[in-house]
Amino acid sequence: MIPLTNPGFDSPAGRRPNRWEGAINRLPGIALVGTLAIMAIELGKVGWLQANGISALTIAIVLGMIVGNTLYPRIASASLSGVNFSKQTLLRAGIILYGLRLTFQDIANVGLAGVAIDACVLSSTFALSWWAGTRLLGLDRRTAMLIGAGSSICGAAAVMAAEPVVGGRAGQVAVAVSTVVVFGTLAIFLYPALYHLNEHFQFLSTSPRAYGIFAGSTVHEVAQVVAAGRAVSDTAANAAVITKMVRVMMLAPFLVILSAYLSRSPDPSEKIASNDTQSARRIVIPWFALGFVAVAAVNSLAALPKTAVGAAVNFDTVILAMAMAALGVTTHVSAIRTAGIKPLALAALLFAWLVLGGAAINAGVSAIFI
Repeated sequence: MIPLTNPGFDSPAGRRPNRWEGAINRLPGIALVGTLAIMAIELGKVGWLQANGISALTIAIVLGMIVGNTLYPRIASASLSGVNFSKQTLLRAGIILYGLRLTFQDIANVGLAGVAIDACVLSSTFALSWWAGTRLLGLDRRTAMLIGAGSSICGAAAVMAAEPVVGGRAGQVAVAVSTVVVFGTLAIFLYPALYHLNEHFQFLSTSPRAYGIFAGSTVHEVAQVVAAGRAVSDTAANAAVITKMVRVMMLAPFLVILSAYLSRSPDPSEKIASNDTQSARRIVIPWFALGFVAVAAVNSLAALPKTAVGAAVNFDTVILAMAMAALGVTTHVSAIRTAGIKPLALAALLFAWLVLGGAAINAGVSAIFI
């Protein structure tokens, strides 16, 4: 009898490859997503793309989807191991290193009002996504939570970070990321237009700093926040970025709380065997989220050389781009098409809430802290 072999491995079935074999098997996939990541980073330096808040991470998933729906099926057997490694392990490493982009001092710079605004926007947006997605639109809970995470915290990075906690599939993650791209890009143009419109008609009493806090607390991606802030002034951009960084820092406690809740309230649509019930109730601690906070804490001490931090941030951009490219590679257009109009409708509802409800939250909390 001819021994069966596992796809992409030279070892007989029944024997798991050792670490050396596993590392070699990952090389083709890592090389593939690494190439896409470098291409995305270089394209992200194009002036027009930067001005419109289209980041390397967004470009990486688009390139990945192009390759995934054309070339990848022919090389999937050789590349799958490395692509999965990039989508899982490299993602977690990237989220941890993301902590180097902010410090606890950022919280002091926006004050208690900024922190309270971020917390209210995050919790209300995610709760609305969960309720409206499952009750009004009939979406599955995972898709609703992923779209909510992307809209309420930090766009694609939050979707990717929430994926292992909620157990989302590649198609669900891609749909959530796509909604972030669509409405985050729209925010880049809408927010400055609303500011100048208000400046002309004086509907609300505001300032560049207040506008920056509003943008930082409600716009999806960091790059989109920068673009929306700079369209008004440097003061607005600085306030927007700091507020956004505080919102990003809330990712870790959000994931821990979400994991604890899901461990007690498993998805009723998933059938769990009786002997697995106990394990299903265990809290899945997202250690990478705690690592994210730890790295931010170390960075807050200002003990690390600036050159080392800069190099680590650049490296982090590369591995996050690789993770996004890997997600794109494993996403088929048919999966997004199958998702239908409902995810887009949910994202549109959340976007309307971020603009209108976010403005109300900003005004109300600011009035309290005056």
